[in-house]
Amino acid sequence: MAQTVFRNVAIVDGSGAPPFRGEVLVQGSRIQEISRTAGALSAPSAEEIDGGGATLMPGLVEAHAHPSFADTPDIEALGLIPPEEHTLLTMKNVRVLLDHGFTSLFSAASAKPRLDVVIRNAIDAGDIPGPRMLAASPEMTVTGGLGDVRLHHHHRESFAVIADGADEFRRAARHFVREGVDTLKINPSGDEYVPSARAKHTVMTDAEVAAVCEVARSRGRRVAAHARSAESVKMSLRNGVEVLFHATLSDAEALEMLEAAKDSIFVAPTLGITYTSLYEAKDHGAPPPADVARALEHELALGCDNMKALRRRGVRVLPGGDYGFTWNPIGRNARDLEHFVALLGYTPMDALVAATALGAQLMMRGDELGQVREGFLADLLLVDGDPSKDVRILQDKGRLLAIMKDGQFHKRPPAARATYAIAAE
Repeated sequence: MAQTVFRNVAIVDGSGAPPFRGEVLVQGSRIQEISRTAGALSAPSAEEIDGGGATLMPGLVEAHAHPSFADTPDIEALGLIPPEEHTLLTMKNVRVLLDHGFTSLFSAASAKPRLDVVIRNAIDAGDIPGPRMLAASPEMTVTGGLGDVRLHHHHRESFAVIADGADEFRRAARHFVREGVDTLKINPSGDEYVPSARAKHTVMTDAEVAAVCEVARSRGRRVAAHARSAESVKMSLRNGVEVLFHATLSDAEALEMLEAAKDSIFVAPTLGITYTSLYEAKDHGAPPPADVARALEHELALGCDNMKALRRRGVRVLPGGDYGFTWNPIGRNARDLEHFVALLGYTPMDALVAATALGAQLMMRGDELGQVREGFLADLLLVDGDPSKDVRILQDKGRLLAIMKDGQFHKRPPAARATYAIAAE
């Protein structure tokens, strides 16, 4: 079984504890041994990596990933991409995410029905490089909701599936479970870019949300909800949704309900897309209309206040910023850690824990992923610098000296940092 030993590294283990100098032995796909004493690990046949004082930390988890989004200027453009090209583009995007240190991703929706499933399966089979992945359905929405880009006078493809009524949602959920998704995605609230369903609007009914959750429970799947409005958050929680995206417009009652469910839910506010839509989209030729800009400004301010409150209440709040648009492209995903520090008051170390150990819990593998810990899977980053002091380092993929997933190097360290021990005769 192949062995790799990292020596002369500062270890940020993902638990929130201060970094420490040490060594880590990887055997096969797992971390075999950790030592705080230089030269203490005996591994005569292992590949030796001299970290040169660099930081060894867990791989990042993207909690709101859209690997099939194409960095388009709007959501309508996703429906114009033919499925063959879209598959190749998604394959490229998962590699980009892995290149940027994301060794796991939780998909927040697939732009076409089977894209996530096909890519997940190819990654698991070792046919293509990419993060370990939980695959999602397309966004299930109502007529006039987020994702309904149809026009009355002619056909136009959507990145979502439109359903109305509990029976239609139940049928759609069963269909996507049959096709192999891990997560069913629903859109019970609107979005500021949808004139017929703004972020404050709740567009699904309790019966519709309940129908999807019923299918998920009976098939061992989870439901994730695009829930910006306070009522959509409460509706999702009443019916057993476990992953809530946004929750930015929550009111006092919604905050209480989120706290009551804190042991079973996750919240990802997706600060990245809101921040860039408000402050940077204009630089990419896509400035939000004045009324949308005002609403986004309100949502960002209230959303930050609500995330601070949820954190104080012990709710698991995770970075993941809805990357996949022209002004918020895939590959910049690590910027959300900076948003957690700058906008939510997290320390750099707290942001790292949210993106590693808490992310592993979202991936349903908190007992073997997201920490540099003996027996855990060897998803590791060797970083030039100390991200526990400055998370912005992680936005520069050139400072990721090595990327390891399942004990195998996706990116090998520079030649000067790796030597090969010759086993004793």
